[in-house]
Amino acid sequence: MKKRTKIIWITVIALVIVLTGGIFVAGMYFYHMAVVPGHKDFLSNQTKISKQDPLYHQKKWYQDVKKQQWHEVSATDHLKLNANYVAADKATNKTIVIAHGFGADGSRMGAYAGMFHDMGYNILVPDDRGAGSSEGNYIGYGWPDRLDYVKWINQVIKRNGQNSEIVMFGVSMGGATTMMVSGEKTPSQVKAFIEDCGYTSVYDEISYQAKQMYNLPAWPLVPTVSAITKVRAGYGFKEASALKQVKKNQKPMLFIHGDKDDFVPTRMVYPLYKADKGPKELAIFKGAGHAKSYASDPSRYESVTHKFLEKYFN
Repeated sequence: MKKRTKIIWITVIALVIVLTGGIFVAGMYFYHMAVVPGHKDFLSNQTKISKQDPLYHQKKWYQDVKKQQWHEVSATDHLKLNANYVAADKATNKTIVIAHGFGADGSRMGAYAGMFHDMGYNILVPDDRGAGSSEGNYIGYGWPDRLDYVKWINQVIKRNGQNSEIVMFGVSMGGATTMMVSGEKTPSQVKAFIEDCGYTSVYDEISYQAKQMYNLPAWPLVPTVSAITKVRAGYGFKEASALKQVKKNQKPMLFIHGDKDDFVPTRMVYPLYKADKGPKELAIFKGAGHAKSYASDPSRYESVTHKFLEKYFN
């Protein structure tokens, strides 16, 4: 009997070890898929600009315009970060700081940079950690990056003067980054925020993608990947919450989302909008997929953003 009990316990322990090992291996695989920078099969890698693109003018302008190179050091792990700055054609103290999306870098934000430049604003377009020409071996999903953007904002003030007026703008991961910045103590020169299709939290977004892309439940995979990310990159998925950050925001925020978004589901924008404590506006773009609101209706997108900016820029 004792021998049989011993065999059962050995079997149970062996199964636990195998299962734990399997979960860890799967967690490492998905860590590399979700957090390590590099080519992502599920993202479009199209960088060539087509003349049929409704935003061709803006993208072509940003591709060709002469840019100033700005540099910064990351707030938490001393990485060298880079950004492109373009002054407005007519001198102004008003600057838009633009945050890019997942698996991309600042070069993919040309449409928005061109739009804001056409409106008469200076633009600063950083590459996040692990993106473009910036250093880093992980994607921060906006959480460690939020502190870097506060440093970029302070650099704008240092270079352009204490009378600077700044609005932060971002799309997708950049939208979440923008909301995460809004919960920090920002200088008085920051007048407002505009977020386009950002997620409620990294945990929510990764859990959603695990189900959408792999038909996997959140537990135990997502907590495992989060724990690995905490060890390797210094942050966990649940702490990286735009929802918690907007609850602390007191400054104006414009929320934008397409109603056909199946990458960051449209339903995420409503709790974000409700939770925000500052003056706020919500614009839903009918028929627009993920990060496609501008391309789906350029005139309305420009009108909505321009009116919002005119209201909160002095």
